[in-house]
Formats: sequence, structure tokens, C-alpha cells
Amino acid sequence: MFDFDGTLSLIRHGWPEVMLSMFLEMLPPQAGADEAALRTELMNEMLSFNGKPTIHQMVAFAERIRRAGEQPREPQCYLAEYTLRLERDIAKRSQRIREGASPDTFVVPGGRALIEQLRARGLKLYILSATLEPFVRQEAALLDLARYFDGRIHGGHEATPPFSKGQVFDRILAEEGITGAQLLSFGDGPVELHHTKELGGLAVAVASDETEIGSGKIHEQKRTQLMAAGADLVIPDYQCHEALVKLLFGER
Repeated sequence: MFDFDGTLSLIRHGWPEVMLSMFLEMLPPQAGADEAALRTELMNEMLSFNGKPTIHQMVAFAERIRRAGEQPREPQCYLAEYTLRLERDIAKRSQRIREGASPDTFVVPGGRALIEQLRARGLKLYILSATLEPFVRQEAALLDLARYFDGRIHGGHEATPPFSKGQVFDRILAEEGITGAQLLSFGDGPVELHHTKELGGLAVAVASDETEIGSGKIHEQKRTQLMAAGADLVIPDYQCHEALVKLLFGER
């Protein structure tokens, strides 16, 4: 099971900075506030919801404005503004691919090689993302990743009841007739890793660097949260895919 944004796809790369910039811009000024501490606090809160629909971050932000003594807008208003800002970057990157840029420019380094190795070993692969499913399917096709998953791509929705990765995990295990102990998950958010560990599976955390793609550096804030969610292993990306596959299969 692969999460999508930040775990395989970089089309939405940099979303934390887009969201953080918007929050800092919209927060009411506080006399004597420590901006560096505020940035860290906001980033930690944002990343804690990674893997859930984005409205969760907007609800938390609206509550923060309320605590600051001002009347917030509806969370959906913040979500609309954030989506508009992020979609500018998505549109530019998507257009680059359509104009001939390699799709791998926007795939987490080593991601395609890892997928190909796992498929070659007979694993059935899924994508499970909180991003709305039509966008996940569209972007997976644009990155030439959809063909590896044979339609097994699950994304969020706006219908009732609310989208839940946990419920999708349960449904997939039931459909496949397997136990959680047979589940291997890759994700950059605590939600999918927490569910994986609850089910008894193996959780690989992808704490990718949000500033320099392919640097091989681990994002420390992500690492802290992903370890707390129960990650069995933390990697910065998949450039170590050959060693990683051997480790996962207990080979030397």
C-alpha cells in the first residue's frame, strides 16, 4: 500500500510551505510572538494531519484564530484559498510533463524502481490517498504510475460519511482475504502508518526532504511524527531501493 502525495508523487511537492505561508499571512498579529517558534508549531500541527483530508488542517487553523480572539472564516473558505494557491504549482508541473518533461522528474527518487521490484516479486500494489480520487487517478496516469496498480487506486471523497483510510484498509484486507500481518505500507503521514501498525502490518515511513528533492536527507519533523505513529523504518526516499527490498524480504 502506497500513500500518493509525498510518498510517490511530487506534483504537489511543497504543499507544507504553501499552507504555512497562507496561515502566517492570515493569522492575527501577536505582540512579542516568536515567529520561528510559531512556524515550527504550525508545521507540526499541519503534518500531524498528513494523511487525512485537508479540511482537518483548516478546522484546526480556524480554531487557532478563534483562540487568538478573532472570528475565523468557515474552514471551507480557508480550504478554497489554499487549494487555489496549490493548484497554481500543480498546473505548472503538469504542463511541464505534457510538454515533454520526464514524469520521473515528479516521482519521489527511486520510486518507480521500487514499484517495479515489488511487482516483479508478485506483490499486489495499491494507492491509498486522502486527496480526492479523481485527482489521484489523473496525476498517477500523468506520472505513468497508474499502470502498475491495475486500477487499485483509492482516494478521498466529499460524500457522507467522511473519508477514512482505516475503513479502506479494512475493506481491502477483506476483499483480498488476508490479515493485517500481510500488509506492507509506505507513507509520509502518520495516519496510514498508524493504521498499518494497528492491523499488524509493516510500516515504512518516507520522511522526504521538502526543500531539496533527492538530497537523501530526512525531514526531521516528519521523522519525529512518523516514528511516534509506529513506523518500523524511516527513509528519505527510495534511492536505496535495492537494499530496501532485500531488507524487507529478509535477504542479505
